[in-house]
Amino acid sequence: MDKNMLGDLASLPQEDQAKMASMIDQLQIRDSLRMYNSLVERCFTDCVDSFRRKTLDKQEDTCVRRCAEKFLKHSMRVGMRFAELNQGAATQD
Repeated sequence: MDKNMLGDLASLPQEDQAKMASMIDQLQIRDSLRMYNSLVERCFTDCVDSFRRKTLDKQEDTCVRRCAEKFLKHSMRVGMRFAELNQGAATQD
């Protein structure tokens, strides 16, 4: 975890800082899992039409790859934009 996130918590006792760091880590893991699950569900729903065989056919595989790539690029862009806005808000204080 980024230690700068705890900058405002420096006045807390060390034990409370550790608890907060642990909670933030858990929230980040939960959010990552949510994003992954959303990606899998969306791309599977959009790309897989039937269960003709155990593996994806070429068209399904291509669709899933493109879907995942778009989803991840979009998520990265949103994250970068959020960081830019957060940085701007921090410099205005």
